[in-house]
Amino acid sequence: RPGLKSSGIASSFYLPPWAGLSWFVFSTAPPFAAKLAGGHYWCLLSEFRYIHEIKYCWRMSKLNREAISAMRRSYGEIGLPDSALSPDPIEQFHLWMAQAADNEFVVEANAMVLTTVSQVGPTTRSVLLKDLNPAGFTFFTNYGSRKARAIESNPAVSLLFPWYAMERQVAILGNAEKVSAADSDAYFATRPWGSQIGAWASTQSDELTSREELEARYKEFAAKYPEGTTVPRPDYWGGFLVRPTTIEFWQGRYSRLHDRVIYERATPQEINWSRRRLFP
Repeated sequence: RPGLKSSGIASSFYLPPWAGLSWFVFSTAPPFAAKLAGGHYWCLLSEFRYIHEIKYCWRMSKLNREAISAMRRSYGEIGLPDSALSPDPIEQFHLWMAQAADNEFVVEANAMVLTTVSQVGPTTRSVLLKDLNPAGFTFFTNYGSRKARAIESNPAVSLLFPWYAMERQVAILGNAEKVSAADSDAYFATRPWGSQIGAWASTQSDELTSREELEARYKEFAAKYPEGTTVPRPDYWGGFLVRPTTIEFWQGRYSRLHDRVIYERATPQEINWSRRRLFP
């Protein structure tokens, strides 16, 4: 690997700082523990699998409060001028989404953080965007899940697309509603067989006694719907469409002078959007 440095004991290379750990490559075979300059390194080599006769160990370090407070980076010069903005935020999102999908450092450009609010408070999780059209943003899930139950009691949700590698994020507020059964059927039919079986096997958000119980349910439905056969969509599984009322585009800038552009409309039924800038 270019830039790989080696010593008498080990060769080391570092992942990007955001990766949270530094990898060390040892070519020694017996069980081995080492304490090297800059931190403590523990490695029981006999527990790691060989990869071309090289074994990998990692540095486990704990950041103190001062180190966490000091973590910062400077953002770039490229901003978000008015001339680069579409009057339609859905079109603007399409543009940013395509750029994120083309960026090799963005993992799953369609991953978004969904926050719901129920009587017990807010909950958040990552889901995948599976459709985008002028009406809004669609994801699919189990209708018996915690998120679905929260939406049933309170359809107001937020979405966040955190494209850290591009120093960008998009925050969306809106109301969620179920898509039609036909739309859910159409998407379910495109899923890999294993994912279809997984939808049958999991009563999402219910308590699970053990991993073995989940595996047994998967085998049960895999036997019922063998690979190569048509797997029907469970009635309790389908899509939600989030109709946005607010879409905010955030672009990191130097000296924390970030660009924030927010599009708003009073209701999801309105066609026209207003646009304004916010202080960072």
